[in-house]
Amino acid sequence: MANIRRQQPLSRRNPKGGLSQPLRAWSRRHVYSFFSSLGALVRSPLGTLMTVAVLGIALALPLGLWVGLKNVQQVNPATDEFSTLSVFLNAGTKTAEANKLADEILSWSEVDKVTSLSPDKALADFRENSGFAAAVDALTENPLPWVLEIQILDSTESTDENGELQLKQQLELLLERLQALPAVDFAQYDLKWLERLQALMGLGATISRLLAILFAFAVIFVVGNTIRLDIQNRKEEIEVMSLVGATEAFIRRPFLYTGFWFGLLGGLVAVLLVSLSLALINAPLQRLLLSYQSQFELITPGFSGGILVLAGGGLLGLLGAALAVRRHLQNLNPS
Repeated sequence: MANIRRQQPLSRRNPKGGLSQPLRAWSRRHVYSFFSSLGALVRSPLGTLMTVAVLGIALALPLGLWVGLKNVQQVNPATDEFSTLSVFLNAGTKTAEANKLADEILSWSEVDKVTSLSPDKALADFRENSGFAAAVDALTENPLPWVLEIQILDSTESTDENGELQLKQQLELLLERLQALPAVDFAQYDLKWLERLQALMGLGATISRLLAILFAFAVIFVVGNTIRLDIQNRKEEIEVMSLVGATEAFIRRPFLYTGFWFGLLGGLVAVLLVSLSLALINAPLQRLLLSYQSQFELITPGFSGGILVLAGGGLLGLLGAALAVRRHLQNLNPS
């Protein structure tokens, strides 16, 4: 009687080969679809360029606004730099009276520093920096008063909105006390315009987020519509593939990668548009700042920002393609 040995399954006889074979086949299919979808875009350059241009502009608008806000934040000074009050003394105040008042204010517990600015020094600074030297020379008398710049002791520890509110309360209490002095004409602090600037920047950030959401839907819609037209143009090919046994995943995969490529290329165009725009305005901006003896470095999307835009564009394109494929392939499948 012949000895019959029971054969072991292939996966046991060759564990590595048996388990990795499906994975290798899956990888080959995805790599093929990945590059074949890119080749299909290259073979129709006009349509591809038009779609990518629309996507690039849609992504560039919120990106440009976000970069613009980041650049404005560079010139948004810290709140502690504005914990200063300017006190204007009555006209005709003598030097001795101004110095005595400065020493008195400096002795207050909430005051850190007092700087006196005489009328002659203020007029000289104005003459040098304003560009109206001839008009200043024509004056018969100095119209400027004594000014005391008072730096308060900031007792707030936080730098958030609560800290700013506490600082504002400190300034207002000190302002009332200074206004009550008989030698003081009026006093003011410079935090108000900073509050307005921060409110405008908050509004800009909100608008930027809303635009990002709206244009994200626009990208999804554009990619989805493009994929829908591609599916309709390949209707007969898809029906034949279904009849010969092609799976839905096999049919769907090239369209998904096409949407991914559209989003990725649109993100690349957006980064290039914003970077080019910043490069074009950088030279005129530097000349303007030089006239004010100031320096300012423009913030660009950078490498990390560019990667985020590319990834976001690719994901939006993939989502738009997935929605279009799911809806329209079901209508094309033969019964």
